[in-house]
Amino acid sequence: METYESKVAREGLGFGEGPRWHDGRLWFSDFYRNAIFSVDENCGDERLEHSVPNQPSGLGWLPNGDLLYVSMTDHKVMRLSSGVASEFADISEHCGFWANDMLVSPAGFSYVGNFGFDLHGWIEEKGAAEVLFNPLPSTNVVVLSPEGKIIQVVPDLFFPNGTVLSADNKTLMVGETFGRSITAFDVAADGTLSNRRVWADVTGMNPDGNCIDDEGQIWMANPNPFDHGIVRVKEGGEITARVNTTDVTFACAMGGADLKTLYIFTAPDSSPSVVKGNLLGKIETVRVPVGGQKR
Repeated sequence: METYESKVAREGLGFGEGPRWHDGRLWFSDFYRNAIFSVDENCGDERLEHSVPNQPSGLGWLPNGDLLYVSMTDHKVMRLSSGVASEFADISEHCGFWANDMLVSPAGFSYVGNFGFDLHGWIEEKGAAEVLFNPLPSTNVVVLSPEGKIIQVVPDLFFPNGTVLSADNKTLMVGETFGRSITAFDVAADGTLSNRRVWADVTGMNPDGNCIDDEGQIWMANPNPFDHGIVRVKEGGEITARVNTTDVTFACAMGGADLKTLYIFTAPDSSPSVVKGNLLGKIETVRVPVGGQKR
């Protein structure tokens, strides 16, 4: 197993999530600065792209270039077109708690997860270890059409997170943070999901934000306060590489001109009671030999 050490490329984030490499820049949501930002390849030149009062999370782009983003606390997916935001979909009926991560496919289908329960409330009441290592309520992934219609609700997922697509767009993989597995589905031409199966059993870890490389392996953040790092996972569950980080990992993306820079979003915690207003989030980077998928 290859082991790498990350370096801190940027500090001063509130809590970074949903990173995406897009149009030569790294885009990300910042929960507690309530906005979407982008930075250049070296994590400099930070730009405020859009303010989101109800806390942003997952990001993606429709085929026409419009940005979709998750507005967490009001359970909506919003559309940003020519600088104007409008409601794309209201998924509140299907959210156990806050809306969260999202993947938008090249064909324009969106896959949106949610917490399923009050994560931070549970952590504050019971402690992180109790939440990380015990059964918790399940929830679902909502599938949206390119027009924003709910076309499927996939149930019985344990905190769906870090969704990625295979290179041929026919397999969707979603990390179940509290299911301790990466779960795969077949993707039909109409965007719907079927043939659920375990892609990788990662018992002992808690998949959070993921990204996929050109060999079809997944870099997986692991928000375990006792283990600072991310791992590269092969289908079947073999761990083939690891990056040691300076803090707890919550999300990652591959980018840079050659797509061989791994951007890792870290923080001491995700709870607003710990990090909100304190600007403790970071972007850490490492160069890896296999690049991300070209899309």
